[in-house]
Order: sequence, then C-alpha cells, then structure tokens
Amino acid sequence: MAYDPSALPDVSALSVAIIGGTGDQGRGLAYRLACAGQRVLIGSRQAARATASAEEISALPGVTRPVEGGANADVAAAADLTIIAVPWAGHRDTVSALRKPLAGKLVVDCVNPIGFDSHGPFPLLVDEGSAVQQAAALLPESTVAAAFNHVSAPLLADPAVESMDLDVMICTEDRHLAGVVAALAARIPGMRGIYAGRLRNAHQVEALTANLIAINRRYKAHAGFRVTDV
Repeated sequence: MAYDPSALPDVSALSVAIIGGTGDQGRGLAYRLACAGQRVLIGSRQAARATASAEEISALPGVTRPVEGGANADVAAAADLTIIAVPWAGHRDTVSALRKPLAGKLVVDCVNPIGFDSHGPFPLLVDEGSAVQQAAALLPESTVAAAFNHVSAPLLADPAVESMDLDVMICTEDRHLAGVVAALAARIPGMRGIYAGRLRNAHQVEALTANLIAINRRYKAHAGFRVTDV
C-alpha cells in the first residue's frame, strides 16, 4: 500500500512531553514540533533546567506555541504522548522512574545504544534486545514505539533548515500508535513516518545509527534515511 499522508490521524491537539528535552535531540524535536503548533513540554530531572530550556526554545524563530518545562514525572503525567530522548547510560533508571506517570500513555523511545572506541561508533548489546524493548519491559502499562532514532540533532535545531529530507522508521506492536507517530513526523516539513515492523525489529533500526555517525564523520554531513518505493 502506497504512503498516503491524508490517511494519518489528526494529532494537532496532542500534547507531547520530551524526557531529555534539555539534550540536543530532545531540544531539536521540541523546537520542530513547537514550530508546527504542537503543545510541547520538556522534562528534566531538574525542573528549573527544563523551564530555562523551554524559554530558550520558545524564543527561537518560527515557534508558534511556547514550550513548557518541568520535572520529568510532571510533564510525563501531563502529556498524551511522551518521547524518551535521554542518553543510553541513563535510560533504564529514567524510564523505570516514570512507570506510574506513563501508565496508560503512549511512549516513543528514540534512544540508541551506541558505544565509541578508537575504531569509531558501534552498536551495543542490550539484554532485552533493544532500547525500546527495555522501555516496554519497564513500562508494562504503556503503549510503546521506537521512532526518531535517525534524525540529525543539528539539523533539527537549525532554524535555517526549512525541511528535513528523511523518513522516520517506526517499530511498534500497536497500529494506532504507529499512525500517531507518523502523523507527528509529518508535521515536520519533509519528514515521513514509515512503519518498520514490531518491537523485535528495533535493534537493527537503533544500530543503524552507528553507521550514520560513521557516514557523517567521513563525509562531514548530517545524513538520514529515505525508504524507496513507498
């Protein structure tokens, strides 16, 4: 079936929390969604830090709705959908602490377990199979997807970049959530959300980030992925 953006659900009224919203990836996603008019709440372990970051993002060109900030648990409880965008080293502790506020909620994990050594980036082994499978195990009352794993943080954060020429691969067990995430992605100009299988397929999606980092270093680029014939 061909990609049909008109078939996507209306997510304009959806509130989105970004856990790790003070980091590069989280800030970039917050900025782009705020430019689209989405209600965005960014979280941090320190509420004051999140509030300061939200004020900085709100002042950027193109933002049509001010970003809000607060403690992780507070923004997760207030939002309809939460994006996990924390460093891999803190993933387990951060996610496990949010089990209660995220119960019954939609959760998107964009964390990539990547290591670095003298030979460059490489994917790390995860006991559960992938970062998103770890999140799903820690959040049994939530509906979980992997997405936004390959989006360039510098491009997201750059107001001069008007369009993001890439596809977002979505892995989830839930068809409704796949549509919601695809619709959110489509709110960012140039971006598409593409269903890429169940959670068990997320390992290779996350691991591809190591290849992208290697490509970007070699060619001094901000590469992304496009899926052909869809």
